[in-house]
Amino acid sequence: MTKNQIVEKKYLRPFIIITSLFALWGFANDITNPMVAAFKTVLEISNAKAALVQLAFYGGYATMAIPAALFIRKYSYKKAILLGLAMYAIGALLFYPAARYEIFGFFLVAYYILTFGLAFLETTANPYILSMGSTETSTRRLNLAQAFNPFGSLLGMFVASKLILSALQSDVRNEAGDLIFNTLSAADKAIIRTADLLVIRDPYVVLGLVVILMFVIIAVSKMPKIERTDTTTPVGIIFKRLINNKLYRQGVIAQVFYVAAQIMCWTFIIQYAENLGVNKATAQNYNIIAMTLFLTSRFLSTILMKYINSRRLLMYFAIGGMLTTAGVILINGMPGLYCLIATSAFMSLMFPTIYGISLEGLGDDATIGAAGLVMAIVGGALMLPLQGAIIDLGHIASLPAVNVSFILPFICFMVIGRFGYKAIKMKQQG
Repeated sequence: MTKNQIVEKKYLRPFIIITSLFALWGFANDITNPMVAAFKTVLEISNAKAALVQLAFYGGYATMAIPAALFIRKYSYKKAILLGLAMYAIGALLFYPAARYEIFGFFLVAYYILTFGLAFLETTANPYILSMGSTETSTRRLNLAQAFNPFGSLLGMFVASKLILSALQSDVRNEAGDLIFNTLSAADKAIIRTADLLVIRDPYVVLGLVVILMFVIIAVSKMPKIERTDTTTPVGIIFKRLINNKLYRQGVIAQVFYVAAQIMCWTFIIQYAENLGVNKATAQNYNIIAMTLFLTSRFLSTILMKYINSRRLLMYFAIGGMLTTAGVILINGMPGLYCLIATSAFMSLMFPTIYGISLEGLGDDATIGAAGLVMAIVGGALMLPLQGAIIDLGHIASLPAVNVSFILPFICFMVIGRFGYKAIKMKQQG
């Protein structure tokens, strides 16, 4: 009976503590997505340049995922989590001097360091959760833990909408819907810019203090030690084994495209809505609806996995994502926006399911394997400036460029669907 439990009683307390981290990095992700639009307006930069926020944010994952895995291998999951929280807090607190000096590059550095910490947390927490029980329930267990990630995301979206975007003086519009900020003198703009950067700064500083509190809680908590039978195999040999593992290799590629689709759909929902005459704060409310749908669907998909194989469910959800993004591209007006919101329902199970499938049967190689999957997160950041550049074109043929830009998420879902199909075939072939 214990074998079929998602979380065994002996792991319940540490499971809850580690699962709280999923909400913590969900908050960081989704308070940051709308900041692309915020920095664009406040600092008067292009969509492509503003998208560097995401490149810096997710670039930290690419930089620190492998060092995090090596640190875990040498020390422990708990020590890696504490180091991750420390870097997370430092990055968040750097928003204070960044706002004071009003330098966009300083904000990018803060995001970069913040995500050093997130890379450590995700590289650690995901395989840690997988190891807390039987392998038969590991993917379901990770889906359950990941289901709490959207709670943090929703809070991040709420803070972004109600405490940041709605408070930006640079985003006030006249009766015609045009930005008043664009008509002001350089001196008036400078005053507003200073005030708006402080509005952006404050939630991140508070976040840094919360992360420090979490650091203390985990530091004094007793966490299970997961025995690893092999810590002496050279890393180069492990990398070679992983590269030669067809399922893992394709899983990393699928994860790159999934994260790209997620970031693009959630970052540019504001620009899509703005093209329909909706202001940033209201547009962010649509993002909150999308995340609520994502959260609901993640719990539902965790239940469905009891009856439908995770590989097959992944393929079905990828097809659903293709259909909704096709609607985003081809349907103008509010129905297109509704299709974009609906896409979140199909994205819900993708990250943990790709992750769980890719790490199946890796044994002691899973820690390094997890790092590769976390590094895949940077793939999303690489596509974002491209989407921003497409949006900056204004129109393509008879369609708004913001609509056409969602051809990129459509392609991503095609890749994910192919991975689900291939994973099914590999399972059938044994």
